[in-house]
Amino acid sequence: MKYNSIVIAGGNGYLGKVLARYYRDLAEKVIILSRKPQPADGNVETVLWDGKTAGSWTNVLQGADLLVNLCGKNVNCRYTDKNRKEIIASRVIPSLLLGQVIAGLSNPPKLWINVTSATIYRHAEDHAQNEETGNIGYGFSIDVCKQWEEAFFAVPTPLTRKVALRMGIVLGRNDSVFPRLLNLVKVGLGGRQGDGEQYISWIHEHDVARCTEWLMGNKVDGVLNCVAPEAVKNVTFMKLMRDAYGVPFGLPSPQWLLEIGVLMIGTEMELILKSRWVAPKRLLDAGFNFQFSNAKHAIHDILSLRV
Repeated sequence: MKYNSIVIAGGNGYLGKVLARYYRDLAEKVIILSRKPQPADGNVETVLWDGKTAGSWTNVLQGADLLVNLCGKNVNCRYTDKNRKEIIASRVIPSLLLGQVIAGLSNPPKLWINVTSATIYRHAEDHAQNEETGNIGYGFSIDVCKQWEEAFFAVPTPLTRKVALRMGIVLGRNDSVFPRLLNLVKVGLGGRQGDGEQYISWIHEHDVARCTEWLMGNKVDGVLNCVAPEAVKNVTFMKLMRDAYGVPFGLPSPQWLLEIGVLMIGTEMELILKSRWVAPKRLLDAGFNFQFSNAKHAIHDILSLRV
């Protein structure tokens, strides 16, 4: 075992399960901080917390090699006043709490990664946005990201290095965006969404996990974009999925149809049509090697996995 303990706050969701599977053979203990109890699964155990107040759960942070914070209400919903408040609070409150707790520990985690979002950048079709020259966008989702990162960096933690990972769209077979797009492909609806010119900044789930481990051994801190080097347009991505699955055509979804669809399924148009063209400049400059830098190869790999 390379590590003593890995702690994943809010780790019962899709990405938390990806990280737990990755680290279970590398660490003595993988600890999930969750509001819901779960039976232990080998060396993966769940410790209860409410994400709002300190308690006995703080003991699991002592001596941890890595803390990854994944807390946050799913943004795949309508942006009602109630949902807006919950989306912000579910990110800001746990980030502030963890900072306050870590600052008071005698032996805090060596590294704390807050998984934030690459959607903080503007709609970009002209060039990629990186950490140094990228332009911050405007609107509700960007305000969420800004408050989220402000909360993360608000409390000084001199004994704990901090990294805000601005995550792109994570691709994996079991959950998130990929299986939903694959379902559209299967029924012949896997054409472009809107005009298809919007960029998708994506990352293979395995590279997400590899990145978190790489950061433990490389003294990088601050804000990093966690996306594959090759962003692709929506129209290209959907064709790659059709080709990989062996479907010769896919009906497109024009914007007027999407506007009806998002109302029916209770989501927001921005999640489909915003062009996220983001580059992982700091990761590449620091020497991180992506296993999946090409969208075609990533899609083929994911389709080869068992569900």
